[in-house]
Amino acid sequence: MSVTPLAAHISAPSTPAFRGRIGGDPRSGHYAVPRRYRLHLSTACPDGLRIAVTHSLLGLDKVCPATFLPAVPDSPQGGHSALRPLYEASAHRYSGPAVGPVLSDDWSGRIVSTHAPDIMRDLARRFGADRLSLYPCGAESEIDAVERMCAQDIEGAAQRAGQSGGEQAERDAALETLLAALGALERWLVGREYMIRDQITAADVELWVTLVQLDTVHRDHLDACAVQRIADHPTLWAYARRLAAHPAFGTHLDLDGIARRHHARCRGLEAAGAAVQILDWAAHAAR
Repeated sequence: MSVTPLAAHISAPSTPAFRGRIGGDPRSGHYAVPRRYRLHLSTACPDGLRIAVTHSLLGLDKVCPATFLPAVPDSPQGGHSALRPLYEASAHRYSGPAVGPVLSDDWSGRIVSTHAPDIMRDLARRFGADRLSLYPCGAESEIDAVERMCAQDIEGAAQRAGQSGGEQAERDAALETLLAALGALERWLVGREYMIRDQITAADVELWVTLVQLDTVHRDHLDACAVQRIADHPTLWAYARRLAAHPAFGTHLDLDGIARRHHARCRGLEAAGAAVQILDWAAHAAR
């Protein structure tokens, strides 16, 4: 099955502070040992939410414990003070923010990775391969296409469409990019329960978290007409609702935390779209 309609232009991602990998060979240094590694994440952060959903889908509570961080970082540098010792132990004179998510090694007290896509893949391949195939053989390019589309044509376009200042024409063009992506997804999901296979994969985790962000964060900065056009994709939002009802997805929703994190970071103006909720996420939220 091809997902050519979901292809997006590739942009250079920001470089993570740490990008180690868990390997299958003991000679790799970081090899797969139950209870050796620990996650540090906030489900109010989209990357943290993606990892938390992945972690729950794979049933890794005992294999790789998770420590949950506050929604709003408490450090003056914009990070979490609880993570500062890990960062300082992992990089000499580290001066940047101690941000999550983090995969740490309890044996050494150091950070393995802060790169969410790598963390998700290593959890699935090194610890969850016999549980649920979130990265099925032959599906890597399809999952990559969904990740790019979510990052650029939905998340990035929504940010540009709702930014304060700038040219109206640029915001309008960004909104059209966003709507075109949602339209492609709407057509793609007709007759399908999941994105690329007949079971949940990492593509579903990626898209679902992106839709959560679209409805709980980005609509605050769009006008009511734009939000209504976004909502006018019934198949796509029915898909999001189905996944929200799954325990591994909906129970990690921290709507209050998402709102507090957003308002602590964002200085944009609230638009009329803030009053137009697309889904009742609270019906599935754990908190």
